[in-house]
Formats: sequence, C-alpha cells, structure tokens
Amino acid sequence: MSEAVTLRRALTGADEYLSRRGIERARFEAELIFSQALGLSRIQLYMDLDRPLTAEERGRALELVERRGKREPLAYVLGEWGFRRLTLKTDARALVPRPETEILVERALALIEQLEQPRVLDAGTGSGAIALAIADEHPGARVVAIDSSAEALGLARENAAACGLEIELRQGDLRYPIARDPVAGEFDLVVSNPPYVLPEEIELLEPEVRDWEPREALVGVGVPEAVAERARELLVPGGWLAIELGEGQQAAYAALVGDLGYEAATITNDLTGRERVVVARWP
Repeated sequence: MSEAVTLRRALTGADEYLSRRGIERARFEAELIFSQALGLSRIQLYMDLDRPLTAEERGRALELVERRGKREPLAYVLGEWGFRRLTLKTDARALVPRPETEILVERALALIEQLEQPRVLDAGTGSGAIALAIADEHPGARVVAIDSSAEALGLARENAAACGLEIELRQGDLRYPIARDPVAGEFDLVVSNPPYVLPEEIELLEPEVRDWEPREALVGVGVPEAVAERARELLVPGGWLAIELGEGQQAAYAALVGDLGYEAATITNDLTGRERVVVARWP
C-alpha cells in the first residue's frame, strides 16, 4: 500500500509546484484551492493539516492546482470571486472582477446616493459585477446592463439569479446606436469598465490576462470615447458618466469629455494610488 498523503504534505507540494510556475503568492493560493476542493475554510484547513486525504479529495485538489499552474486565473479555477458585498460566479465568459473596479462602483454609488430611484446604465457589463453591486447597495436603483457578448450576458444572468438581484440585461454595443440600439430612455448615470488595452500592449500583460481572459473585453481602440459620445444622448441633464480606464489614460480622457460638452470632470485614484476612474457631469 502507498503511504497516505496528509493535507499538510499536499499543501506543501502544491505550494512548491505553483512557485515553480511563477505564482507569487503560491502558498496562499494553494490554501484557497484546497479550501475550495475540500469544502473547508482556511481556518479548518489549519486545524486538520495532519488528516490523510482520500484519493478523491487529492485528485480533486490536484486538478485545480494544475489548472492554476498553467496560469489560468485563480478566479476561474475557484469558479467564484468576491466583489464588494457579493460573491460572483467567474469563468472565461467574462473578465475577472477586480479591486480597481470596486472603486468605480464606489464613485458611481456616491453620484446617485441622493436619488430615490436612479436609472443606471452599465455599458459592457461582463459578469454583471458593476450592475449587481449597484443594485445591491442602492436598492432603489433601476439598472440596465448591456454587453455585446451573449456568453457574458449568460454569466451575468446566472449571477443575478444567484444573488437574488433584479437587473435588466440586454445584448448590444454603444458603438452601434443606429443599427443595433440596445437602450432607450434617459439615465441618471452611465457607468462603464470598457475595453481600454491597446493592441500593442496586450503581449505585455501577465499570462493570466493575456492568455485566458476574453480578448474582446480587454482590447478596444476608441471604445471609451464611444461610450462618452453615446452617453450624451442617454443622460438626463445633470446626469453623470463614470468610467474606468487604464493607467495613464485619465488626463486625456478628462480633456476629451470636456470637449464633448461634459462638465466637472474629476479623476479618482485606485487603492494603489494610480489614477483610475474619470467622472464627468452632463450639463
């Protein structure tokens, strides 16, 4: 008989394996993966380190570890990811919800907090993270979320059902308002985390992003500009545009929206101190 493998030994092996494959927080990620595979909290893992794993448990965990070793995003490997107060299903149909996008939601909520029933448009909703967080934290908000990807909308629909939140999901692209107009009416807020990576920048990104996340949600020339242009037709007087952008793009974008007629453009930093979000008011 082969010697039983304890949880401690399996975790150590996973840590070493992930480290060799360039995962910076290998031990931490190994613990998250084993927690998911075994249905235990990280505290429970530490309380049970000397327990022998069954063959089924070990196989389930090692399958996830190997996926992460191929640099598949941890959120995809785990199948879920925290975003503000929500836990969202995550897979390759949409981008992984990121901490910097939580800053976008924070700014968006501040803009509509005094409105009893604000009408909000989330342009490029992906997993539904932004739309669902706003619906969760402002129960009066009426949120419409659009995306050009039917697959992403399917994921957003699953997340809305799992979270018990009501948002209106439509397939469409603000770059094509005439031929395939997905929205009508007026909004108090247009919020977006659009594709903003330039084509020449994609190969510089880490493999988790470059090789696994949907390219059409990452790379887009002129998409943030198109959102600002289209939002002028959708915002009520005094309505707001809030948009997340890549590093170094904020000042030029603030100038652009000023040229388009917006007022009071401001830039907000993310948690690392980098400029991230641009907010502007339609007069």
